[in-house]
Amino acid sequence: MAEPRPQIPYFKEFLPTPVCIGLSLFFAMVFQFNGGVFLPAATQMSSALGCIQEDVTMAAYASFIGMTVIFPILFRLKSRFTTRSIFMTVCPVLILCNLITMHTDNIFLMICVCFVSGFFRMWGTFECFSNTRLSITPSGNFSVFYPVIYIIVLESIQLSGLVTMHINDWANWQYMHWFVIGMLMVVWICVMCLTRTIRLGKKIPLYGIDWIGLLLWTGMLFAIVFICIYGDFYDWLDSVQIRSCIVIAVVSLLININRMTSIRHPYIDPQVFRYKKFPVVLFLFLMLCLFLTTSSVLQNAFMTSILQYDTLNAISLNWCVFAGILAGAGIVFFRQAVLKKGYKLLISVGFTLIVMYQYYMYFLIYPDLNIESLYLPNFLKGIGHGVLYISLTIYVAKHIPFKHFFQSLCVLSFIRTSIATPLGAAILNRWMKHLQRDNWGLLSRNMDNLHEWMPDVSVIQLYNEVNTQTMLTSLKELFGWVCLLGTVFLVIVLSYRIWRDRHLAALKMLHSLPIKKRYRPSSVHRISKN
Repeated sequence: MAEPRPQIPYFKEFLPTPVCIGLSLFFAMVFQFNGGVFLPAATQMSSALGCIQEDVTMAAYASFIGMTVIFPILFRLKSRFTTRSIFMTVCPVLILCNLITMHTDNIFLMICVCFVSGFFRMWGTFECFSNTRLSITPSGNFSVFYPVIYIIVLESIQLSGLVTMHINDWANWQYMHWFVIGMLMVVWICVMCLTRTIRLGKKIPLYGIDWIGLLLWTGMLFAIVFICIYGDFYDWLDSVQIRSCIVIAVVSLLININRMTSIRHPYIDPQVFRYKKFPVVLFLFLMLCLFLTTSSVLQNAFMTSILQYDTLNAISLNWCVFAGILAGAGIVFFRQAVLKKGYKLLISVGFTLIVMYQYYMYFLIYPDLNIESLYLPNFLKGIGHGVLYISLTIYVAKHIPFKHFFQSLCVLSFIRTSIATPLGAAILNRWMKHLQRDNWGLLSRNMDNLHEWMPDVSVIQLYNEVNTQTMLTSLKELFGWVCLLGTVFLVIVLSYRIWRDRHLAALKMLHSLPIKKRYRPSSVHRISKN
């Protein structure tokens, strides 16, 4: 007989459990749609506000930083406030943040508002998921729960980009904020009408939280993200701004390390870094995010500069990634919840698919490519993204105790939502500029002679052709380097897995062998000998 699913307690009694689950997931998706600033519309937004695109990007990552630093206190906030009061607070705060973002041209204020928006966005999302866990899986199985969570989280990112670009094409970037405000109003009305105030546990005050540590970690993340986003604009170490941010990041990190080892309840406990294989998981997330930046930097440059696709065609590839993430979540669910197998094969398959995407794109760099050729590589990338993201998070959830679980998620979010993506974009953009400069010199050195051979072709046409060929050559060369690095990394991952399996098999074989007992003479023999 199937185990009954418990009702979500903060909803009113007359609502059936499936409706409560559906409403909670809908609330979570609406909160995830609220991005503070929508990166797909960054170009239009910067033009409308009269600022550079780096300012809008910095505001977007301020929202991600707000989502990151709240993790260690999420459960404390849940124990302090009721679910109804949390939703009744989160919705108006997010509405106010959207209104300010639309109507301000002060970049500093926008960044601060986006940080607050990310903070409350994560608070509302966590409250939705934490209340539905036992309704989705009564046994509390993470292998069932996390595929559902990351279908909502990762797919919301893809859908948000699609909705943003279609609304932007129909009207302008401000209408996306109005759309999100309307959805938040729907959530607010549903909360007022369909929920009740109920407290299941003891009310715990917010004492003993290291608020200074929260500020220090936030300052460190802002400094690192500022370096990655504005580094090229300020010419890296030749500018005072970048050098100052490096000093701020290093000093903040050192102070945090000192506080971690000297105070009783630091914001992030040093024990988090001592759990078995947690640094390995952190490194795997870093590599995943670095490899995924090729799609946001190199693929977008190829589609807009070479293929001349408009934004709607470029964003349409999100549907392929959407389908791939669904397939990846299904693979993780089937292997871990149904077959009850381990993580090693999932990690190997996930990174293999990500590297396959890089190779696929390397051989697709062609000036007359049709968009249908990009469907399969983006689908493979989506599968790899979903498999790795979900399986690595399940591993952390199963191997780190509850005491340090949310702190470990915070550290993982340092990489996967705050630092790794702007770092990878900064590296690729810098590398791309270097290759373009070298290739431009190589391809244009005989342009004068070429003009003498073809006098009917204007210099402007030759210039445009050299520029196109330079971009094509640089993109192909950079994808080639990424393929080589990905191959080396994949060989290391697969070699470690093969070595580990053989080592475990050898140990198992040794334990199965019979152990001969050492012969000891009996007491009779010893007496007779004496």
